[in-house]
Amino acid sequence: MNDIERLIAKDLLSIKAVFFRPEEPFIWASGIKSPVYCDNRLTLTAPKVRTDVETSIAKVIEENYPEAEVLMGTSTAGIAHAAITAHIMNLPMGYVRSGAKDHGRQNQIEGKLEKGQKVVVVEDLISTGGSVIEVVNTLRDAGAEVLGIVSIFTYGMKKGLERLKEANVKNISLTNFDCIAQVAAEEKYIKEEDIAKLIAFRNNPQDESWIKG
Repeated sequence: MNDIERLIAKDLLSIKAVFFRPEEPFIWASGIKSPVYCDNRLTLTAPKVRTDVETSIAKVIEENYPEAEVLMGTSTAGIAHAAITAHIMNLPMGYVRSGAKDHGRQNQIEGKLEKGQKVVVVEDLISTGGSVIEVVNTLRDAGAEVLGIVSIFTYGMKKGLERLKEANVKNISLTNFDCIAQVAAEEKYIKEEDIAKLIAFRNNPQDESWIKG
């Protein structure tokens, strides 16, 4: 657990952007029952946390993707983070829609993007990885060189990791599921024994035995 992972974990917990309900699971749109729900949009309404997030994204990009020429946010949650970070770094930005518009120029990529430009994708959260990989593929189809992804939080689910590997794209997250679980226990948001339930869920979301365990 590095300094940024711990800082962002504490930040997300402090503004209740991460909710824990291991005894009364949340139900995702996919039907999966989860002991955790993460709403990173709340970072935008918390100035101190927002500053930590955006400066950390900028630092990660500078250290890991120094050749970045353009930042592209995912629609819609990644747009604000890409815009603020691009402002900090004095870089151009745009975003990728989930589908092409059915009017006007019918763009799917908004903002100027030249073929061959080196792009970093900014995402708020990665679970199974499907949506962010669609963004990466759209940018590649447009001729961009996608250097990688920076996300605020990742669950580290096996399916997501496999999809990223298959797509040959690197992701660096500011913090992750294991770190947040550990910090949450330290800060008394959850009980120490709840960590095992959280990890069991993360390792196999389809197996609901953790609920009773």
